[in-house]
Amino acid sequence: MTASEEEFREARAAQATVPQEPPRLRVDTTKKPQPAPILEVDFTSSPRSRTPLKAARQRRASTHQLDMTRAIHNLLGDSSANNLIRAECCGGGCCRIVNGSASSPSSAPSSPSLRPVLLPDNRAFKSLNLQLAPLTMKTKLKDIYNLPASTITLEPLVQEFEHTSTVSTHPPPFVTPHPPYEVFAAPIHHARALTAPGAEKRTYHFDLDVTDYPEEGPGVDFIVGGAIGVCAPNDHAVIDQIFDCLGISADKRDEVVTLHTQSGRWPTIWGEDQERRLTTTRRELLTWTVDVQSYAPKRGLLRVLAEYASDEYEKKILMYLCSRQGQAAFCELRTGPYVTLLQLLNAFPSSQPPLEHLMAVLQPLMPRFYSLSSDPHTTKYAHRRIIEIAVTVHEAPDWAGGNRTGVSSGFFERMAQQYIAGKGEKTLHIPMFRGLMQNPLAREFQLDGPMLLIGAGVGIAPFRGFVQRRLQNANCANKVWVIQGIRDSLLDELYAGEWGADEEKVKTVVESRTGTGRYVQEEVRNQADLVWFVINSLDGRIFVCGSSKGMGEGVEEALIEVAMNKGRLRREEAKEFWKNKERSFQYITETW
Repeated sequence: MTASEEEFREARAAQATVPQEPPRLRVDTTKKPQPAPILEVDFTSSPRSRTPLKAARQRRASTHQLDMTRAIHNLLGDSSANNLIRAECCGGGCCRIVNGSASSPSSAPSSPSLRPVLLPDNRAFKSLNLQLAPLTMKTKLKDIYNLPASTITLEPLVQEFEHTSTVSTHPPPFVTPHPPYEVFAAPIHHARALTAPGAEKRTYHFDLDVTDYPEEGPGVDFIVGGAIGVCAPNDHAVIDQIFDCLGISADKRDEVVTLHTQSGRWPTIWGEDQERRLTTTRRELLTWTVDVQSYAPKRGLLRVLAEYASDEYEKKILMYLCSRQGQAAFCELRTGPYVTLLQLLNAFPSSQPPLEHLMAVLQPLMPRFYSLSSDPHTTKYAHRRIIEIAVTVHEAPDWAGGNRTGVSSGFFERMAQQYIAGKGEKTLHIPMFRGLMQNPLAREFQLDGPMLLIGAGVGIAPFRGFVQRRLQNANCANKVWVIQGIRDSLLDELYAGEWGADEEKVKTVVESRTGTGRYVQEEVRNQADLVWFVINSLDGRIFVCGSSKGMGEGVEEALIEVAMNKGRLRREEAKEFWKNKERSFQYITETW
């Protein structure tokens, strides 16, 4: 056997036993590029005369197990430093949970070391639409939110105490949103629907009797454009369902106890920041002092629910939402439709935290404010002082099906329905206080000067009082104009025919769903001459009231265009023009 044949066999043997790396072109990037050489081929030489080439040493392919990088290790939350590559969620929310667990998709190889998180099989949990992959029971969670301290205690009474509860009609006396004055129980003198059946939103009108409202000092009174504060309770049916979820028995719900708070204003709303001991009941506290549905859940609430969850899977999910790995899922939970306390308790039924600890992390139930829809200094009822308001019912999809109403607007709707049905018409009261009488609408209303009022929906309500006051002065009869935006005049034109004798001259109604199909902002452009006249007149004012989304933004853009066209201004100059008018209190907005 020749030397060349022996070397060839050794090379073949090496190829058969060692994994080969594909041949690669090696380029030395450190050298400057050289001109390509001219290749010469000698076809006359004999193959036998050529020196055989030595077989090149073959590079061995790596046989080491791949190490997971720190980033992948943190993402998957696995405690093992070395893992075989397996199908997993990337963690960016691109995949969904399958087969009722938070593990990787079913096509991935299963491992006995990876216990999947079994998801609660109930409607409330599914409605949360949580994205939990790649969470497993083995996942080590990091930076978990600290458990909030329980700063509230409920203690049995040391001695018998006569406690009169008004939980079904009025807040307890320690709820003081308007200190030093107490909440006033205003009788409902009259209530009616302002919208017809079939309207997209339901709106109600209320006449409230404030004849016996206590004096608050010289010169303090209800004024045109002002807003009253209302202390609305949580729905009593919802409160009972929460008690059921917490496992609080019927006799405990109304048991008289001593509430001890270590610090803060709660449950007084605007009382001093101090330690308190108050006599109350669990039902009073849950009904009148904490908001169970209006705020997106915070980590403190989820952490308390996790602490008291007896089911290991529910605890893992809740702790995940309170951890660094669950940041994305937590943010999606907060930015979606508002999640109620009742929804969370039904989604994680094994969690039954003590009521004291739960109330310590809930938001306080704050008063809502409603603009007066009439001139409070005029009344059509003899010997009674009546103020008027309009309330639109706000609704949101409910996890149990259908829609749920807002805390306050739902309370007003229940009161209106009872009054209209003739039930307790002399016993229905609204817990209220004088509220805001120095808000922008009330503060900038003037008895003279041209005035343009622009509103949509219930935002038109305070302008009714403006017009009533203005029309009392004959000199101002032709100095006020109203642009009212509605959807359909047959369904939701609020206060139609209730603006005075010159209503047709004063008010322009714009329908977005019927007729010309125009929006308020389009009518503003159409009446550019009037807009420009009012804003440039001595003591001229333009008021805008309504929802900031859609109407508010659209009207603002329309006003900028009016200034550009009528004032021949560039866009930035037009924006500055309206900012100056706002600073000089000629352009007043109140949007929500």
